[in-house]
Amino acid sequence: MNDSMKWKRAFHAKLCLLLSGVCLPIISGWAADTAIPAASASGKVFNVRAFGAKGDGKTLDTGAIQKALDECGNAGGGTVQFPPGSYLSKPIFLHSSTTVKLDAGAVLQTTDETADFVNPERTNSFIAFVNGRDIHDVAIVGPGTIDGAGAKWWIPAEEARRKTPGYTLPRPRLIVITGCKNLLVSDVTLQNSPCMHLVPTDCENVIISNVTVQAPAHSANTDAIDPICCKNVLITKCHVDVGDDNVAINATHKVAGREFASENITVSDCVFLHGHGMSIGSQTSGGVHNVLVTNCTFQDTENGLRIKSARGRGGVVENIRYTDITMNNVDPAITLTCYYMNNSSGDRVPQSPPKVDPAQAKSERTPIFRNIYFNNVKATCQKSAGIIIGLPESEISNVFLENVQIAAATTGLSVKNAKGIQFKNVQLTNREGPPLLTENAEVDGWKDPVQK
Repeated sequence: MNDSMKWKRAFHAKLCLLLSGVCLPIISGWAADTAIPAASASGKVFNVRAFGAKGDGKTLDTGAIQKALDECGNAGGGTVQFPPGSYLSKPIFLHSSTTVKLDAGAVLQTTDETADFVNPERTNSFIAFVNGRDIHDVAIVGPGTIDGAGAKWWIPAEEARRKTPGYTLPRPRLIVITGCKNLLVSDVTLQNSPCMHLVPTDCENVIISNVTVQAPAHSANTDAIDPICCKNVLITKCHVDVGDDNVAINATHKVAGREFASENITVSDCVFLHGHGMSIGSQTSGGVHNVLVTNCTFQDTENGLRIKSARGRGGVVENIRYTDITMNNVDPAITLTCYYMNNSSGDRVPQSPPKVDPAQAKSERTPIFRNIYFNNVKATCQKSAGIIIGLPESEISNVFLENVQIAAATTGLSVKNAKGIQFKNVQLTNREGPPLLTENAEVDGWKDPVQK
């Protein structure tokens, strides 16, 4: 049996274990067809210390680490191992058929020098700390840690956001893997990224399992997990406490050969603490199709379940299912908006949809939200229950809420420019105004408890 077959068999067992009990959303054959080879099954180990890495937290180990990665790639694959220690490094680049293994007590630590991350090919932009492009069969596994040393970057970024709501300074991301088929990130801690932490882009067959992502609640744009234009993704058993989106699914562009750039994505059994919740968007122009979010818990997040886009950023977002969700002290529980304004609670000038907005001509970048299901959702909200707001030229359609309980401290649920909204066993309680406010909306099945 050759190494390739060994890899596939070794990882298929792990894949089946992760998928057991998880219902993927209308993904025919996903589990059967997806096998992410574990490169370590080849038996070749490249210990970074053998290549000169000191791991003392002071010596710059970039050269030794990259040499180990290059030798692994040249050998046809294997495991690049980080024993306990703190490995200070500039950006590094991965090859195919490689497992990066961070042992317990191992920390892969970025420098915080701006010049180390400048992208020579693009003005005012940066490369990530861990990079991979057009590769396959890659794993990043723990139980060690990758630390982005982001504190130096957060302060000026927050100052910029407060001056101009929605804008923060460009900064490096922690991990960006682009154009990878078969990617595993498992049992590792990612922390303190200058910007987003884990960004698989244009990837296919991705598993992110038992990953801890953490950054201070005030750290701007420190999204935890942002799959962009990816197909067949499982995010499961992750613990996330960050300063921006806990998970953000985006579709920034069309993908050749696919109707939807982002499709067949499951988020299950995750715990979300500080952050901006479970998001789709705001870049949806490539289309998003078949997303399941199930058995997740939210605590003190700025948003709960959110789909966000805007004119010029839009595309079709459809077949989205949220089941068995518990949210405590979130603000709000549900947000479906085609008027995304980049606003956060700390913005100096919060923005909201215009009160009067004539219908505009549709284009391929008009947001279209449809076929969205909420089932067995319970939430308590700091302020409002949430919003379902489409455009006058593109109403949000076919939204089903069943067994949903939302208790809001102030206002209820607002539904505007929407049709085919159906309630079944929905309880909305709030202190200010009616629990349900509608404008240009078709809502069936709502029973106001005051009018019983």
